[in-house]
Amino acid sequence: MIVIKIGGSVVDGLHPSTIQDIKNLSLSNNVVIVHGGGKEVTNIGNRMGKEQKFIVSPGGVRSRYTDKETAEIYTMVMSGKINKSIVRMLLQHGVNAVGISGIDGSILNAERKKKLVILNEKGRKMVIDGGYTGKICNVNVELINALLIKKFIPVISPIALSEDYDFLNVDGDRAAAYIAGGLKADKAIFITNVNGLILDDVLVKEMTSEQAKNILPKIGFGMEKKVLACTEALNMGVSEAIIASGQVENPISSAIDHTNCTVISK
Repeated sequence: MIVIKIGGSVVDGLHPSTIQDIKNLSLSNNVVIVHGGGKEVTNIGNRMGKEQKFIVSPGGVRSRYTDKETAEIYTMVMSGKINKSIVRMLLQHGVNAVGISGIDGSILNAERKKKLVILNEKGRKMVIDGGYTGKICNVNVELINALLIKKFIPVISPIALSEDYDFLNVDGDRAAAYIAGGLKADKAIFITNVNGLILDDVLVKEMTSEQAKNILPKIGFGMEKKVLACTEALNMGVSEAIIASGQVENPISSAIDHTNCTVISK
């Protein structure tokens, strides 16, 4: 079982061999794809006249502030435009894919964050309303397994359902980690536009989950969520988490072979 996370903005930059690579892997493995697409949400939100706002946590993690209107735009773009574009691309290459969201079959359940502690422009802590952002608390993989049994590749957008049945924005990398954990996947592979975690201009080729947790504060925006998601996946029973580039030939197979990527293990 392999769970692959691809960023929405990565899709256009994926190596032309990627879809065939996924197709070949699916002949001998169950494959699940989770996607992101924050940049496209920002672009379309701004085009619709809804300015997208971003906040920074005291730990330095940057994220989108999601009010109700933004949650609706996020759901529309993620589960509509981006999800169906990826499914179409797979179908064009003969891959039997089906697009769903984290809401379908109650796959992703999350607690709505009531309050958020953020840093203001002066770097001081302040508390704001939590909006429609969620922290995943439960994963139901029944629908995913039903699709896999029928030889479909599920393509999942990171929308979660709150306890009050609201649509919640959840981080795509962490959604992939939780889904991989729920499925007890062998590997969780996070495809991005760089070869992996780079510290002091050097690619970190391998490290333990404990080492990854310890260096989280030193990692910049974007990559810190992928490393955090890797450690979460490992904590939930995934055997191996990999951060790799989607711009190399056969990127998934290359990652599985540990070629020029970051491998995090227990």
